[in-house]
Amino acid sequence: MKFADFGLAASIVKALEDVGYETPTPIQVQTIPHALKQRDILGIAQTGTGKTAAFTLPTLHKLEKGRARARMPRCLAVCPTRELAAQIAENVEIYGKYLKLEMALLIGGVSFGEQDAKLAKGVDILIATPGRLLDQFERGKILLTGVQTLIVDEADRMLDMGFIPSVEKIFNLTPFTRQVLFFSATMPPEIRSLVDRFLHQPVRIQLASKNKTADTVTQKIVRMPTSDARQKRTALRWIIDNCNVGNGIVFCNRKRDVDIVAQSLRVHGHSAAPIHGDLDQSQRTKTLEGFRNGDLKLLVASDVAARGLDIPEVTHVFNYDVPYYAEDYVHRIGRTGRAGRRGEAITLVTRLDDKSYAAILDLIKVDTIEALKIPGIKNFPKDSGRRAFRSSGRRKSHSSGFRKKTIHKPIK
Repeated sequence: MKFADFGLAASIVKALEDVGYETPTPIQVQTIPHALKQRDILGIAQTGTGKTAAFTLPTLHKLEKGRARARMPRCLAVCPTRELAAQIAENVEIYGKYLKLEMALLIGGVSFGEQDAKLAKGVDILIATPGRLLDQFERGKILLTGVQTLIVDEADRMLDMGFIPSVEKIFNLTPFTRQVLFFSATMPPEIRSLVDRFLHQPVRIQLASKNKTADTVTQKIVRMPTSDARQKRTALRWIIDNCNVGNGIVFCNRKRDVDIVAQSLRVHGHSAAPIHGDLDQSQRTKTLEGFRNGDLKLLVASDVAARGLDIPEVTHVFNYDVPYYAEDYVHRIGRTGRAGRRGEAITLVTRLDDKSYAAILDLIKVDTIEALKIPGIKNFPKDSGRRAFRSSGRRKSHSSGFRKKTIHKPIK
């Protein structure tokens, strides 16, 4: 099956073709037809399955016709963190680039004034974390009575973070007639109760969890003493120079870092190119062809942009950033070690990554990952395995990663 077979708007199919997406994932095959028929959806699936596109594509198709009204979004997507909100926004930008739709992102760390101005003009798609959404509602800056589609992503994470009362309030503020696309990796009793109360005869779609890493992939980490970006780029270049790399994919958490890291590699003599949603089709095709035929050694990508790539012979995967979600780690390193070939995955881990790294160890059921030492870089202590990271009280520091002003400086 191809995306064109779903009956999606031609402009959406064209945007998918621009980024090289032709074949939908299993959750997309199961979700999109029912969503297009306005059915409520209960999706039980983890990150890395393609679920974001599963709810984004039919929603964009539905919104193609119609106009936004001031302070009254037509679609509302609610998720637990600003990072996930930014990822959903990136999907909307990629798949909806030929549609004349307005989008707004309501997350902490962004001034109310900037958000107020967007809401006043009217937005078709509003992507928000629960706290900031209710803040804006209570300030009288937004009305939810015009919501036609309500998307709830990673509901079990919102339960863990104490957001379920806020989610219940959001459900009650939206029309009873709205369509609900509800996704959660697990179904604890509190989530089942939410589904029973607010979804109407939902289509239940469940995918098996894929938490195993291939035996053909050798995993290593580099314990960075600091999160300094320049030192991380230096470490990455040393690894590429000294680890017998045939070719590789470098993963960054933020789209803006993709270009920075690719440029840094090129400045230092490496054959590298970025892959992200802002590339036109001709650039993307040229880049992928160069990587497949060996003219290009390194691709630098975000998780969203890398989905849909089918490149069987990749010797290395480099995690410049530890992924926010453990499931993404499994998805990333699964790009190497395919078809019985050996592969290697190397991850840069800083002290700010303690909780994310511990979650990865828990998911893949190991106590630690072998550490690779780099000359000139003082590693943090060796006991940074699962137990040590679990006991750490440090929290990961995040920025919104969305539409910030870029200051151009020489890259090293």
